[in-house]
Amino acid sequence: MINDKLFNMFEKQQVIYLAGGCFWGVEAFISRLKGVNHTEVGYANGRDLAPTYEKVCSGKTGHAETVKATYNPKIITLESILENFFRIIDPYSRNRQGADVGTQYRTGIYWQEDSQMKDVLRFLSTKQKLSARRIVVEAHAISSFYPAEEYHQKYLEKNPQGYCHVDLNLIDDKEFDHLSQEEYEITQLSLTEPPFANKYDDFFEDGVYVDVVDGEVLFSSEDKFDSGCGWPAFSKPISEDVIKKHRDFSHGTTRIEVRSAKANSHLGHLFHDGPGGSPRYCINSAALKFIPKEEFEKDK
Repeated sequence: MINDKLFNMFEKQQVIYLAGGCFWGVEAFISRLKGVNHTEVGYANGRDLAPTYEKVCSGKTGHAETVKATYNPKIITLESILENFFRIIDPYSRNRQGADVGTQYRTGIYWQEDSQMKDVLRFLSTKQKLSARRIVVEAHAISSFYPAEEYHQKYLEKNPQGYCHVDLNLIDDKEFDHLSQEEYEITQLSLTEPPFANKYDDFFEDGVYVDVVDGEVLFSSEDKFDSGCGWPAFSKPISEDVIKKHRDFSHGTTRIEVRSAKANSHLGHLFHDGPGGSPRYCINSAALKFIPKEEFEKDK
């Protein structure tokens, strides 16, 4: 039997808040960075204690549209997140990003922990020394953050053709060079492979299934079953700590998306139509790599 304690669990997570104009595109971009495990959009550092989108858009509340990013510093550094953030903002523009104008669209980096302050200020100082123009990105501790309405969360996943001032192609994907085109499209762009035409649908050898992106162990053959759905089906992950779940409103329906916790890879969806109404983790084969039991035990 495979012991869950053998597998890597969450490292200590940290949180950084990034304001970069319309939060739909900023969230979509930041959420795709390897090591960013969760994102949430909301309203930061304003005066109103019950902000709404309509109030914030009036420009009278003092809030900035902001993305709360939870990340694993063992996988991605704060400096790397900020470097990517600077790829999608105009750091010299005050109260404007793209076509969006107003104080709610100002740029800012707001830290949660005092230990982050030095990294943020050093990053901005370095950027300023390299530029003759004045950088106007705010930088201070977060004072308040109110989650935005549900329809704003993961907006571009729900509305792939929705407005976005951010070029999502700017993500540096060199770390994904080892992936095939299909593996990249599924794990990073949340596409779905064809049913019954994938490598692990009708495959039941003993072993474990790891994230094709970073090798994190996700599922065991002990929990795999034939559901007849056309994709690999598992009754549970190797540990609840190696996955994360989000509501998915794409394609005109409500589902539970399953992503890997560390690499943030899109894996598939969770349904509750297994035997006796039990869980069925419906996972794309291209998001997984199989390691035979004997090979896995040899490397333990």
